[in-house]
Amino acid sequence: MTFYPAQATLREVGLRDGLQSIATVLPTERKLEWLRAAHAAGLREIEVGSLVPARLLPQLADTAALVAYARSLPGLCVCVLVPNLKGAERALETGADLMLVPLSASVEHSRANLRKTPEEVVAEVARMRAARDASGAKTLIEGGIGTAFGCTLQGHVAPEDVLRYMQALLDAGADRVSLADTVGYANPRAVRELFERARVIAGERLWCAHFHDTRGLALANSYAALETGVTRFDASLGGIGGCPHAPGASGNAATEDLAFMLADMGIDTGIDIDALLELRAQLAQWLSHETLHGTLWRAGLPKTFKAAQAVDSLS
Repeated sequence: MTFYPAQATLREVGLRDGLQSIATVLPTERKLEWLRAAHAAGLREIEVGSLVPARLLPQLADTAALVAYARSLPGLCVCVLVPNLKGAERALETGADLMLVPLSASVEHSRANLRKTPEEVVAEVARMRAARDASGAKTLIEGGIGTAFGCTLQGHVAPEDVLRYMQALLDAGADRVSLADTVGYANPRAVRELFERARVIAGERLWCAHFHDTRGLALANSYAALETGVTRFDASLGGIGGCPHAPGASGNAATEDLAFMLADMGIDTGIDIDALLELRAQLAQWLSHETLHGTLWRAGLPKTFKAAQAVDSLS
């Protein structure tokens, strides 16, 4: 018999992972609206951007301003992606709660995405940890291992390499680690097997699962990770996202679809699904020339959903 957790957390990554992958540059005021509405809908962890030079990702040039605003929203964990020590130093200056450092288990993707080998990324994490500790900041460092299930550039990625890099990140001083299916190659069996092995290494420091819906398996893979004890998932409103340096890497798990699946299973995420769908409708207007994904917005909530929630609240 499978036992499901009472609660799970969704980390909204659309403002970073989603927007970095599309041509439209969303104005800062729209991003602030997105932040406000996402927080009002119950999301309590949001990746607001990436601290990289504006010339590289003009879509994310206003990240520092978004961090400043997000910090004013009560109870919100403000996350940023940082690719190197300079980005980490900026994250510490802005007061972000968590910085996510990407490490690709694919050597080819690592070089294309960060111009570093995985081993060089590990060494950079050690320098970030030293800078964090010296500053006295409480910003957490999460090592996010991408292409954990394969790579469109390299092809096969050995699970042993993924686990070796995970241990190296922890040894270098990462507070937490996560696994990401950057290109949508994962399947539920592979997810279950890798996360179970990762749990042996990282224990409770195995923090988050990140799945792409490139081949329609994001929810199935999220469920498989859930069965191994994972209770935190990255997701992107409207399923937007991908990696500019990973050909064919399209579409994250849609926040609204994953939030619905978990809630319909009786797992509390603290998210108001109706409010989230309203925000998705706004996003569709803001990004009218872009392709959004997901299915809940089209089908709507089933008639049994609200009744099920009411019964749960009375039991």
